[in-house]
Amino acid sequence: MTRSLHIGGHQHLPVEQWQVAATPPGAWETPAAARLGGSAGAGWITARSPTTAADALRAAGAFHLDGPVRRFDAEDWWFRARLPEPAAEGDDELVLRLDGLATVADVWVDDDHRLTSENMFRSHQLPLGRGGGEIHIRCRALEPLLGARRPRPRWRAPMIEHQQLRWFRTTLLGRTPGWSPPVPAVGPWRPVVLERRVGVAVDELALQVRIEDGAGVVELHGRLRWLGARAASPVTLVVERGGRRHQARVRVDGEQIAARLEVAEPERWWPHTHGEPALYQAWLEIERPAITVALAPIGFREVVRDGDFSLRVNGAPVFLRGACWTPLDPLTLRADRPALATALGQVRAAGMNLVRVGGTMVYESDDFLDLCDELGVMVWQDFMFANMDYPEEPSFAQEVAAEARQQLGRLQARPCLAVLCGNSEVEQQAAMWGAPRERWTPPLFHQELPALARELCPDVPYWPSSAHGGAFPHQADVGTSSYYGVGAYLLPLDDARRAGVRFASECLAFANVPEPSGLPGGPSLRVHHPRWKERTPRDLGAGWDFDDVRDHYLGLLFRVDPAALRYADHERYLALGRVATGEVMAQAFGEWRRARSTCRGALVWFLRDLWPGAGWGVVDAHGAPKAAWYYLRRALAPIAAHLSDERGNGVALHLGNDGPAAVDGEIEVALYRGGEVAVGSARRPIALPPRQAVEVPVASLFDGFLDLAYSYRFGPPAHDLMVATLRSPAGLVLAEAHHFPVGLPSTQERDLGLSAELEQDADGARLRLRTRRFAQSIAIDVEGFTPADAYFHLAPGGERVVALVPTRPGRARGSVQALNAEAPTRIVSP
Repeated sequence: MTRSLHIGGHQHLPVEQWQVAATPPGAWETPAAARLGGSAGAGWITARSPTTAADALRAAGAFHLDGPVRRFDAEDWWFRARLPEPAAEGDDELVLRLDGLATVADVWVDDDHRLTSENMFRSHQLPLGRGGGEIHIRCRALEPLLGARRPRPRWRAPMIEHQQLRWFRTTLLGRTPGWSPPVPAVGPWRPVVLERRVGVAVDELALQVRIEDGAGVVELHGRLRWLGARAASPVTLVVERGGRRHQARVRVDGEQIAARLEVAEPERWWPHTHGEPALYQAWLEIERPAITVALAPIGFREVVRDGDFSLRVNGAPVFLRGACWTPLDPLTLRADRPALATALGQVRAAGMNLVRVGGTMVYESDDFLDLCDELGVMVWQDFMFANMDYPEEPSFAQEVAAEARQQLGRLQARPCLAVLCGNSEVEQQAAMWGAPRERWTPPLFHQELPALARELCPDVPYWPSSAHGGAFPHQADVGTSSYYGVGAYLLPLDDARRAGVRFASECLAFANVPEPSGLPGGPSLRVHHPRWKERTPRDLGAGWDFDDVRDHYLGLLFRVDPAALRYADHERYLALGRVATGEVMAQAFGEWRRARSTCRGALVWFLRDLWPGAGWGVVDAHGAPKAAWYYLRRALAPIAAHLSDERGNGVALHLGNDGPAAVDGEIEVALYRGGEVAVGSARRPIALPPRQAVEVPVASLFDGFLDLAYSYRFGPPAHDLMVATLRSPAGLVLAEAHHFPVGLPSTQERDLGLSAELEQDADGARLRLRTRRFAQSIAIDVEGFTPADAYFHLAPGGERVVALVPTRPGRARGSVQALNAEAPTRIVSP
């Protein structure tokens, strides 16, 4: 498989209008038996496009995530459809393209058995003599195949119920009780397309883009066939941006083509936090017949891995931050381009510059990669291996090599691609379960896959496992780690600094409480309800879940007993729970972005929930941001501020500027007591260098001694709130940070003097908030709108205008609720 090509004159006809049926394993062995079974009354249902069994049943109203669990792996699933009949001429070629079959599948075309596939991550192309006819796909029941006798693994993967899944090239989603919906993918989960090729056929295409001595270099190699009796004709490689065209003649030797093109001083592709993700259009021009072969956009950038793990992009160190990606629909494992654009837009809006496609998931679509290229979002790409002891038999290795070649062909020349990683946590799992040290580094991940990566994607750093380096793979201060010191291991918040985290390939997993609309069953659902608990992430066999992890930090931050609060005031418990995980994430990232930090990046586990509930995601399953997303939006912004308690050394203000230009401005620090009384302030000009972080001792802004961190305790605290603000020369607020020397407020007040006024005109809707007293973690609930920011603090006498993004037509109405207010404030219109 190569990158998607759009070839002039070619037709791509999707195979639609399918029928789906389930049978006991082995009940039907041929299409003839399927037809006979259908005439005997077997239950065929219709599906509008190729899809998984679960999605077909969902569309027919026969299955729902809230309903009884169905064992999709216990049945054979049959899929059938009529093939299109294009008006093909004599020299044209017809190819049936099957982009993904989950998991062990047989394919017949007009009763002719054409394919057996045992790898859902591979695509297949079947030449056809004509269009029309019928296709049958049988996906065999996986449970009987798992029961076959095979060698036992050398360690266990406790998150996986059936250890012999290691023999099958299929996703673990749906087969990991405790954290993914119990719905395994079965069926044609990627498009089935009949392709009519006219004029030429491109059978292979390798594209590599790099920078050499400051020049952009594009190299192309491939196999191009002129269909029919046509002779080879001149071919030109063209690269263009902003009207500037660069071209080179393609060498043609029989069916082999090759070209090299140089672009002097190209505009560089940057992650969006650090610059512009500049893209160039690229295509081939064929003279006879006159055909254009459009290649996907390309970008010129250099990605270099330094030391035990940090990345430089175009020579600049980049603090990598983001989240681990999950498919937007757990039943189909795919999404259309608009849905992906919305989700990746949330990634960018949150200040994230990296998403990790982990080995427990699936390889994402070309639309996903195209959007990451366009939006300046880098991708950490795992190969689809996770936790298990994978076989070393030659046949398995051969299948993996074919899969890897296809996927690397798709990933070639993607400017967004930042890291290729062999697997998710295989080394960590082997070490934790007592495998000998020599077993931690299997040849597949330390020899075979890196060799393929060097051959096909030489511009992308390879890393053997998501947790790798140090005396043991989960050592936080060397290499990469799954860091859960702050999180599942319930360590104090200062462990984010003490652990010396180098790079967290996953971290900060909590059962993040969504807004009421993101709960299964709506706002009436209680945390102790079986449906809530069914969807609370947990490790198999553990005596705790991630609700417990969230509750630990809720109690730590707000000095309350979570169980007692849940019993007495469930709504207050949920409100504190939403904010608690956001506060923890913001504090951790504030530590990691400090100038003196050894951390070079961290990825939250997950971006988005797989199904409604209090999942790991910072966005709920419907796509609505949770409180934690808003906290991250401020903590991860290209220009950001953080205040840290340095105890006897006072309070430090940390400012980060990721952009390519210096930032001149002014910092102001204001001190308050009792929620309203101003007791001190200071300001000074500051210049932030480009792509750097700086640290400013807050005490340096004031004359005389102030116990800013309340460490010396010479009497009662002089203030209980510190607000640091970075403003531009024009007075625009660029970043803001808050510090509470005696802890976060945990009580509620009757009247904060908080008001919310709606402003709505042709330019959109906005909410103007004002407060007399300090307003804490303001939640915004506006029917039909999503706020651009929420869960922020508002200083005494402060004002903020928040843009409202419409989600459906209508006039905005609703309320806002400060965490320290007894009652919500109604939004009023002038």
